[in-house]
Amino acid sequence: MTVKQLRAFLAVAQTLSFTQACERLHLSQPALSLAIKGLEDSLGGKLLIRSTRSVRLTPEGESLLPLAKHLLAQWDNTEERLRQRFTLQLGRLSVAAMPSFACNLLPSALVKFRQQYPKINVTVHDVINEEVTDMVRSRQVEIGIAFSPEGQGSLSFTPLFEDQFVAVVPPTSPLAYHDTLPWTQLLENDFITLQRPSMVRRLLEQELEKRHIDLPVAFESHQLSSVGRMVAEGLGVSAVPSMCIQQMHELGARCVPLVEPSIACRVGILTQEELSVAAHALRSVLLESVKAPSLPIDA
Repeated sequence: MTVKQLRAFLAVAQTLSFTQACERLHLSQPALSLAIKGLEDSLGGKLLIRSTRSVRLTPEGESLLPLAKHLLAQWDNTEERLRQRFTLQLGRLSVAAMPSFACNLLPSALVKFRQQYPKINVTVHDVINEEVTDMVRSRQVEIGIAFSPEGQGSLSFTPLFEDQFVAVVPPTSPLAYHDTLPWTQLLENDFITLQRPSMVRRLLEQELEKRHIDLPVAFESHQLSSVGRMVAEGLGVSAVPSMCIQQMHELGARCVPLVEPSIACRVGILTQEELSVAAHALRSVLLESVKAPSLPIDA
């Protein structure tokens, strides 16, 4: 039983005329008769009784009529919804992004995406870097935004920009007026950082360890917003990716470029090979709109 056969049966059953059914379906009489015969053969019996003057339904044809209407309505609805998805008039998309990106750069990209595709619903998972990779790999989300993974396996990583770490200092500190800060001078102060297993924390420790510099952690937090507020209140200093500069300034802290060493990391898009049309569209918007943050931004 095919959709074409059901449409042929429904047209004849509703008009009780092969001639009118042919006009409705834009089919020839032989093609219509062949479709009806194919349906009857597949079901195992007569659905229509046709004479030279009239057409009427058999009892089995009568019982099939409401079912045929329901099945074709469902088919048409499914077909239309898929067409809308392919043309981005309808859809749903899930994205995972590390907090530093989700909070600072993703919202403006989503504004542009929403302007272009207002009927696509987007769910954002704000999770740590390692969870972003896991969620893309397990297909819980189609797109992830994270630091360049150490071992991406089957995942594809498309760089967006290279992010430089900046110092975060209290607004009243003399350090806030420096053009640049060496790490040795920054670490003369109590250091506030994200808790493990944060990738930001791990990157800092790995890069500083290469240069035999210890990270003297005085305070830890799971949230970047808490780190920024603690620095703003004078509890110590910190270092964050430059994409967090605006957030740190809004929290009352100040940012200064870090040197000796300058620590950088690539930020990009993680995906599986196959993407939905909506995911392709968001990926394109991200590549077009997300730029490397400026260093630094005055409050």
